[in-house]
Amino acid sequence: MLPNIRRLQTACRSGGIEVMYSVIENMTRDGRDRSLDYKISGIDVLKGSWDAKVPDIVAPLADEIVIPKTSSSVFISTNIDYVLRNLSARSLIIAGIMTDQCVESAVRDACDVGYLVTLVTDACTTTSADRHEQSLIGIRGYCRQRTTDTLLTEIAGLTQSH
Repeated sequence: MLPNIRRLQTACRSGGIEVMYSVIENMTRDGRDRSLDYKISGIDVLKGSWDAKVPDIVAPLADEIVIPKTSSSVFISTNIDYVLRNLSARSLIIAGIMTDQCVESAVRDACDVGYLVTLVTDACTTTSADRHEQSLIGIRGYCRQRTTDTLLTEIAGLTQSH
């Protein structure tokens, strides 16, 4: 999954498509700002910790945006919608972990607030193949679903024509 994200990053960067990140990271030392779900589930990612970092293989460039979040949905606990609108974004490509939690929440919420969403099915993962597949089935109406290879072909076609 991470190598596929890396391939997407490369294509997007080459094509002038904004690359952004979301990470789970508390805003406070004691995590009191976390969502109730994160508190109940024991998700407690200290500010600045290794767990709050984007993995090196897909690390952001110096000028790419990283938005810390404190709930499953990046649209609920951050200003990402505001930032995306400032960037004049209309369409989003979503990939990451966990397919059936954070990714699914982002897809549903992005669609509900008016973005055209493409989910990259082989650039997402969760704790089991069954959970991954069930999540993909559950969000089909909220997004286009494409493999990395298919989307790379689409990106190449779009960016070569400009």
